[in-house]
Amino acid sequence: MQAHNETKVTREVETVVIGAGITGLVTSFLLKEKGTDFLLLEKAARVGGQLHTVSDEGYLFESGPNTGVISNMEVLDLFRKLGNDCTLLTAHKESKVRLIWKKGKFHPLPCGMKQAISTPLFTWADKLNIFFEPFRKRGNDPSESIASLTRRRLGQSYLDYAIDPFISGIYAGNPERLVTRFALPKLYRLDNQYGSFIRGAIKRGPILAEEKRQGISKEIFSVKGGFQQLVNALQQRIGDAQIRLSAERLTVAPYNDGWLTTVPTIGEQIYSKRIISTLPAYALPELLAFLPEEELRPINSMPYAPVIQVGVGMRNGAPVPQAFGGLIPSKEKENMLGILFNSSCYDDRAPQGSASLSFFIGGMKRPEQMQLTDDNLHSLVDDALHRMLHYAPSTRTDKFHVFRHQRAIPQYEADSELRLQTIDRLQTQYKGLILAGSIRDGIGLADRIKQATELAGK
Repeated sequence: MQAHNETKVTREVETVVIGAGITGLVTSFLLKEKGTDFLLLEKAARVGGQLHTVSDEGYLFESGPNTGVISNMEVLDLFRKLGNDCTLLTAHKESKVRLIWKKGKFHPLPCGMKQAISTPLFTWADKLNIFFEPFRKRGNDPSESIASLTRRRLGQSYLDYAIDPFISGIYAGNPERLVTRFALPKLYRLDNQYGSFIRGAIKRGPILAEEKRQGISKEIFSVKGGFQQLVNALQQRIGDAQIRLSAERLTVAPYNDGWLTTVPTIGEQIYSKRIISTLPAYALPELLAFLPEEELRPINSMPYAPVIQVGVGMRNGAPVPQAFGGLIPSKEKENMLGILFNSSCYDDRAPQGSASLSFFIGGMKRPEQMQLTDDNLHSLVDDALHRMLHYAPSTRTDKFHVFRHQRAIPQYEADSELRLQTIDRLQTQYKGLILAGSIRDGIGLADRIKQATELAGK
């Protein structure tokens, strides 16, 4: 361990948490609850990371994640602890419908045997072959892509018109490159552990029933007033005394059996026993400048999907489809990933009688779309409103907010195994260093809350 006797420590705490996105906020909130002495550092002038809600004359638009899934107890426990400071909203039942675009029309994604047989989304050969899925061999490649697994077990049309758009909605990614074991671990286990999606779903029935009894409903959720309310509630509970904003160009290094965090922009050098980084992969070389570049390359080479999100509001009684949203398969060669029908999901996303939608553009397959101008985006949205959603020609957008994220969503591709091994090795080699955030353990809000709960509980 390095020791610099000339260094002047300005503060000592037990734990320094770096990054005030959802992972850092929840971790800090739970550390505060435990009575741990900590400090939360954030380079931006606000907390929340990608969680940020824009309020505009009765419309609410999220600039980052729009929804989460109640997929674990940690989500429920967090909102119970926050109480009246933050109200959990589950999406309307109508929004359980997912629409898939095919040959100039949106079709409901089947949710039962009758729809599965009648839907035009899948070929008759694949529909018939689904009955043989339980008898197909389980996979033996731990690095198998989502696309390969889907073709092997279900068929090409299921990949084209179910899994591909589903992956666009979650990762804005390419199913040919995403590794199932890391990107969709539950799907991987159905194949690897049970040898079949259908058999696995049947055997997991009692487990899922028990989870539902406990409240793990797998329902889509948001927060009353948008996710900014979750950010505000966590910030208030943590307290401004334990948060440092505008902490730019900070670095950490081993120091006297602990860690020294240097924050030049606020003139502090903080000694701690533990460092918890929740930063994205590309920010780690600057933070961990004491490490050689080649040691961090397996982590910071992690790819991120670029995404543009356009929030649109329409007044004058504009209807909104009664569905969660419409996903657009890449096979259809359209100019967007999908459309989220915000005001179909939650009442507070638009004034009464108005509609709120979000359009998603770009992704791993269309990174060049990040160069589109706001005028280009207006044209794409107008085309989708009239041609795809059948709004009247006279319908115009009342609100139009563009959110550009060059590195929006981390991709769990073939390099994931090496990245995780590198994280484990560094954490073992450097006692007290914890590398967390969406570089591991999943990208969804529920994943982030679960990871934060586990970090605070150690």
